[in-house]
Order: sequence, then C-alpha cells, then structure tokens
Amino acid sequence: MPKILTTESGAPVADNQNSASAGAYGPLLIQDQHLLEKLARFNRERIPERVVHARGSGAYGYFEVTDEVSQYTRAAFLGEVGKRTELFLRFSTVAGNLGSNDAVRDPRGFAVKFYTEEGNYDLVGNNTPVFFIKDPLKFPDFIHSQKRDPFTGVQEADNVWDFWAHSPASTHQITWLFGDRGIPASYRHMNGYGSHTYQWVNERGDAYWVKYHFKTNQGIRSLDAGQAAEAVGGDADSHQRDLHQAIERGVFPTWTLYVQLMPVAEAADYRFNPFDLTKVWPHADYPLVKVGRLVLNRNPENVFAEVEQSAFSPNNFVPGIGASPDKMLQGRLFAYADAQRYRLGVNHTQLPVNAPRATEAANYGRDGYSALNAAGRAKNYEPNSYDGPAQTDAALAAPTELTGWTGTYQTPAHTKDDDFFQAGELYRLMSEVEKGRLIANLAGALAQVTRDDIVEKNLAHFHAADEEYGARLEAAVAGLRSTDES
Repeated sequence: MPKILTTESGAPVADNQNSASAGAYGPLLIQDQHLLEKLARFNRERIPERVVHARGSGAYGYFEVTDEVSQYTRAAFLGEVGKRTELFLRFSTVAGNLGSNDAVRDPRGFAVKFYTEEGNYDLVGNNTPVFFIKDPLKFPDFIHSQKRDPFTGVQEADNVWDFWAHSPASTHQITWLFGDRGIPASYRHMNGYGSHTYQWVNERGDAYWVKYHFKTNQGIRSLDAGQAAEAVGGDADSHQRDLHQAIERGVFPTWTLYVQLMPVAEAADYRFNPFDLTKVWPHADYPLVKVGRLVLNRNPENVFAEVEQSAFSPNNFVPGIGASPDKMLQGRLFAYADAQRYRLGVNHTQLPVNAPRATEAANYGRDGYSALNAAGRAKNYEPNSYDGPAQTDAALAAPTELTGWTGTYQTPAHTKDDDFFQAGELYRLMSEVEKGRLIANLAGALAQVTRDDIVEKNLAHFHAADEEYGARLEAAVAGLRSTDES
C-alpha cells in the first residue's frame, strides 16, 4: 500500500490538486489548512546562506590512521594504527553565492568533521596553505572587497585590487591563486590544508605546533582560464557533479594526511612568525610526517539537510588538540560558530550531520528554536544532586604560554618577517612555463583595474617579492592596458 499524504500534523490530505474555494469560480477559502500550510512552508524553505563559502559540496567517509603519531598527541582518534573514524567533508568556494559557478579562480574550502569518541573535531581549512590576511579584524573588509559592489551589484576589479594594494601580506596568497592551482579541475584533484597553526599535546604534556596537509591521491589537476570558461559554460555545477558521480560509481577519492610538527619552544626564535597565516613552514625545516588516509565513500541523502546545514567551528577540539596564537585562528574560534547560530539556530549541533556519533552531547544547554529537549526531565543546572553530567579533570590541551598585557599589539618581528619573501620563493620554484601562465593570469586580472595608483601599488608588491616577477608583470599589464586604450 502506498503511503498516505498528510499535513504537517499528520492529518490525511484528500485533494492535493485543487484548492478549496467558494464555488467552482469563487475565491479561495482561508479554512483550507493544507493550502495555507503548504504555501507558508514554501515561503520559509530558504535559510540565510553562508556569507563566505556559500557554494559547497560534501560527502561522508572515514579517516584511517596508518602511521604512529601517539608520541605527538593524545587525541584518541589518532592513537592507534588501523583505527578508523567516521567523518564528513565539505568543499566550497569562498567568494561566490550559493548558486555561483564551480570552476572559478577562487580558494576552495576544505572542512572536515571527525566524529570521534571524544566528541566532534572540526578541522577547517582551504586548498592553499596560506591566506590573504593575518589579522581577523580585516576579514570583513577583505570579504567586502571581493563580493558584489553595493552600487554596481557586481564584483569590481578596482575593489579587489585596491584592497590588495593596501594589504601587501596578500602577495603570497595572490601568487598561489593566480598560479596553476588557482582553478582546480575538481574537488578530487586538489590538496587540502589546515592552513592555520594548531597545537598537539601528548600524554606526557609535551606540546607541538602543528600544520595539516591533505595530499590528494588522485593527483593535482587544474584548469587554465580557457578551460575554466569552457567548464562554466558547459556545466556550472561541474565540481558538484564530478564528486557525486565518482562516489556513486565507487571511485572513492582519497587523501593522505601529513603534518609538520614544531616543538613549542622553537617558535619564539624562528626566523619568521610561525603563527602568521600568510606564511608556510619550509619542509626543509619541518619535514612532513605521515599520519593516515582520508576516504570519501558515501554521498549525502539530502544536500540541504546534510551539506547546507552542516556546521563547522575550529573551536570544536578534542583532548590532545588545541589552538595556537595564530590571530586569524583566534578570530575564527568565535566567528564560525556564531555564523552557524545565526544561520541555523542555537540548536544546530543537534542536527544529524552535526551531532556527535561516537559519543553523546551531555550538558545543561536547553530550549531555544528547534530544541529537541532530548534531556527530558533531567535538571538544567550544575552542580546538582541528581547524577547530572559533571566536569572532568582531563585538559583539552596544554595551556599556550602567552606574556604581556591585554591590548592591541603588532606581533613581535622575527628575522624574516616580511610580506614578500615567500611569494618570491614560490615564484622562483616555478618552471618558465608556469611563470608565464602566472604572469598572464595576474596581468589579465590587474589590467581590468581602472585607477593607475592601484595598479602601481600592486606592482610594487610583486617587484618586492622578486624583481623579475615584478618587471614581467609590469610589462604584461602595460601591454594589455595600452591595447585596451587603443
């Protein structure tokens, strides 16, 4: 027998084809509960999209430990070779709206939710190891410069490059973004990075600063500008479709996780600030240490419920893993969870995609929109005499040792703390063919800027990174601008 169609309250629906009316040609009736409920629900189907990372795709899978790392962290899900932990991974673009194209030049979000036995651990990163800014105070300004202009309603090259002209720390990330990896061919064919510096602590209390690297086992594949334009014209959902179809075919994408580990005591005298999100740690200084394998093997049953409503916060740590003094990370510890409370409500952690799986949440939070009130009759205060959940003495991580008075400070300078040298090193690592494509991509974007002073400020950054880099870009931009003027 087929299921009977019902209203939200479970009453059977006799006619889902015709609204109730006052006679065959009369006006519709307000007593038609099914009609009013159906229209009212339809009006409320959409929720606020993410301000950034709105366009996304996701899948379930698992993480398997392949190498011993318990000497570095006491995190239980990393404590034993062969151990598997269920996870959900959301990929995304940064600047576009919910309905924007996949194959665009933009960083890609790489957010992983590990459903561990000690609670959910969220690792929120990108497909680049660095970012445009180093202080969260500038994040709203940066995003505003990349989004639609309030007057014209479109993304403006002048806005994009004007912000970058006043933000020399962006030079390193710009070199990544306009290089060959700026437009991944698919989500499966790109790396993921934790980007920020985090803290690992082992059973003895030894602390390490750590950076995460997820290396794709499918190989790096990217699109040039022409291929991307063709992909966008042919299928705006190319990355979503590729990921979904690959998993449906049983071609499960995988990544190998490596970490870089820096003993805490070495940070103070390192030649540049190791908590600066615009910098990478050279592998020669801190080699990659293999940890395990990430596998995606199951598509969501419902994209809205499981991808759009998935919520990540870098503040969701587990024992053995904690934060660092990375200023951008510190800002995100607040901003991510706050964004989800706005979008999804204070009880968003009770949604199936966000709820712990290997353990259960036990606390005294109650009520609010969409509360399931799973605690039933249990008391809503602590301490109490009714066997309610109590605190544990297990620390999440060793405390980060910080000194000084509260206030606004510039980070103390290390010997190599400038905004350009790593961008120059990245440029010099490229082959001549790669350099040519980078210059062409940058020149094509920078030549769209209408104000000469903005162009000149940006060119100065690339000259500071590498004189050849700046000279070639300056000549290419001048050539394109003179062609446009003629």
